[in-house]
Amino acid sequence: MNGAERLRARGLRVTRPRLAVLEVLAEGGHLEVEEIARRVRARLESVSTQAVYDVLAALSRAGLARRLEPAGSPARYEARTGDNHHHVVCRGCGEIGDVDCAVGAAPCLEPSTSHGFMIDEAEVTFWGLCGACQSRRVED
Repeated sequence: MNGAERLRARGLRVTRPRLAVLEVLAEGGHLEVEEIARRVRARLESVSTQAVYDVLAALSRAGLARRLEPAGSPARYEARTGDNHHHVVCRGCGEIGDVDCAVGAAPCLEPSTSHGFMIDEAEVTFWGLCGACQSRRVED
């Protein structure tokens, strides 16, 4: 399904900024808004950072983008949605990697209490040092 079809399937109007943001996210990674805006501008020439924020909010609400908010870091966005995967974040450089579901089917982890909620997703962030930061630490 192409970008326009994906937008229509989620009840969103097809616009050039939405298509461009979808293309950028499809390239992969966990991108900050400024990086997404820079890449979108390379495609469309003129788009405001606020327009990119608005598109990301719409795509996130529609389930076409996922917003990550690692503690102490700016929000990041990715195209991988709906599979209940988790993340590992480097404490040194902030690099983020995907971690597939920790155990079996979603929600992966069973909480000690649900407080009356019907839980359908777990969000886990693993923290550590990536290989490059480990190497730098050994060299220091």
